[in-house]
Amino acid sequence: MPTPLPELPIRRLTMGDLVSCADLSENRGWPREEHKWGLLLAAGTGYGIDDPSGKGLASVCVITSYGPRLAAIGMVLVAEAHARQGIGRRMMRHVLEQAGDTPLTLHATPAGRPLYEELGFTAVGSAEMVMGPFRNHGPATTTVATRPATAEDLPAIVHLDNEVFGLDRTHMITRLPAFADQIRVAEEKGALTGYAAAWPNMDTHVIGPLIARDTETAQALIASLAAGTDRPLRTDIDVRHQSLLTWVKAQGLETVAFNTVMTYAIDDLPGDWARRFAPLSVALG
Repeated sequence: MPTPLPELPIRRLTMGDLVSCADLSENRGWPREEHKWGLLLAAGTGYGIDDPSGKGLASVCVITSYGPRLAAIGMVLVAEAHARQGIGRRMMRHVLEQAGDTPLTLHATPAGRPLYEELGFTAVGSAEMVMGPFRNHGPATTTVATRPATAEDLPAIVHLDNEVFGLDRTHMITRLPAFADQIRVAEEKGALTGYAAAWPNMDTHVIGPLIARDTETAQALIASLAAGTDRPLRTDIDVRHQSLLTWVKAQGLETVAFNTVMTYAIDDLPGDWARRFAPLSVALG
């Protein structure tokens, strides 16, 4: 039976809470993802409720701001011992209050979606998580050339990302060189047509962000990142990009889960979805 939780305060998390956040992820059957937690706590604002036992956290949530036009909610977790007591709802109401007039977005699991709908979030899309060894079956399907990104590429990457994402997330993209193991770019006549990163997460490499002019460019970026790792790949692809999903499955990746993209106080996400193939992380919008 769940242990009753008193009305403990919600506090701001710090980098000192990283291990406790990872412990809570593990408690709920999620990977520990300490590397990702480091980015979330550094670039976003974390909220937590301390477990009354004095050991760890009973609940957490992280919100990442992209200015007054959008913020992303991620990692909404409640410890198993305190589940089904309205703690997740209380945490979300706190986040809504803190956000004020800022529109919000999140990726909802099937279990979390009913709560978000109750709070006024609306489904606007879906992302399909695929994972597995990249086998590179069959002949090459693209002639698009890619290369490793350099420090000199960073301003152009930020410019392209802002154009496609629809908002300035320089504070996230400039962290990529230290966060990711690989960043690759595609270009034509000196202009960037796409970029993608692969970052370590447990025993996989997660591909994201993945921004590309078209499906062929997205394929080239994925294939080039796969060539640089022995780990299985994982990524979350917007389901509207069915051609890319069909291709990655032909290369050996398999469907793991679906998440619903939801928004609050905004009808749809800004930017150009046709060039936005995968997020940096579903926890970051």
